[in-house]
Amino acid sequence: MPIVTEARVREILAGVVDPHHGAALTEGAAIRAIGVDGDKVAVEIVLGYPARDWRKLFAAEIKTLLEREPAIAQATVAVTSRIATHKVQGNLMPMPGVKNIIAVASGKGGVGKSTVAVNLALALAAEGANTGVLDADIYGPSQPRMLGIEGKPESPDGKSIIPMTNHGVQVMSIGFLVGEDTPMVWRGPMVTQALTQLLNSTRWKDLDYLIVDMPPGTGDIQLTLTQRVPVTGAVIVTTPQDIALLDAKKGLKAFEKVNVPVLGIIENMATHICSNCGHEEHIFGAGGGARMAEQYGVPLLGSLPLDIRIREQADGGNPTVVAMPDSDLAARYREIARNTAAHLSLQAERDMTGVPNIRILDD
Repeated sequence: MPIVTEARVREILAGVVDPHHGAALTEGAAIRAIGVDGDKVAVEIVLGYPARDWRKLFAAEIKTLLEREPAIAQATVAVTSRIATHKVQGNLMPMPGVKNIIAVASGKGGVGKSTVAVNLALALAAEGANTGVLDADIYGPSQPRMLGIEGKPESPDGKSIIPMTNHGVQVMSIGFLVGEDTPMVWRGPMVTQALTQLLNSTRWKDLDYLIVDMPPGTGDIQLTLTQRVPVTGAVIVTTPQDIALLDAKKGLKAFEKVNVPVLGIIENMATHICSNCGHEEHIFGAGGGARMAEQYGVPLLGSLPLDIRIREQADGGNPTVVAMPDSDLAARYREIARNTAAHLSLQAERDMTGVPNIRILDD
């Protein structure tokens, strides 16, 4: 009768690759404990990113794999998530109440970046993370409308601001402080000062991820954010056509120059889905995001279609992830969210000795 050993269990697990970041379990330091009792095995695996429903599927796959081993009669597999605070650029310190800041950027406008940013935040929340959104587009704030939030935030002491909330995420935007039809006729220094104050004065509460919806381009606001704000990683949103990719590449290189890791690329409007017949076609070209990802050695986090429902739901203050949580569109956003957080989890953790910065997700 063959005898199972911990070494053999670890050897089997070493062949398991996490599909969200492409690393083996042993490389991602995801194996917390292995127990062997005769022909019974118990394994505890800890992911570095939120994955509420997928964790159960992953545990079932690993259980099946282990029980194929002749010496293992029964395997018990538990998969949880542990969200840590990761290193940021330079000597900047993490913000109070925020573990990780992810900038969602594009080189140009019109690629659906804000819609992607809000659905990414909602998808991370759906996966079990505490999530917030900072609307960093001072000239054209759109998150209040997309998240269906009206009114002004409270300031208990006249200095700090309580973030607005809806759909389970914390939100701050200049749009809460000025009228929707009020133009922000400000020069660069005033805009960067407003952004810095907006970020630092907000009382973010226990956020695992703060998604920053960046304005298009690579100007003053982007430079301020990358120099003064502890950004953990950036995501580049583009559409497949060459003219959008040209500007997206500039955005990617800008983050590289200031030592902000680019977590990957999201290809938006990759295909068009006809609302009448459901036919899908590549009206903006095909494979542009994948080619850019390969060129710069970063992951393609996912592709999203040009679907009228995404636009309608964002305009109505009820974005796709919460409007149609069981749809294919929501599933795409949630997979992109897991991919983004998973690649972030591979980065080195910030040394937070003496500061509680770990949250275990086992729901």
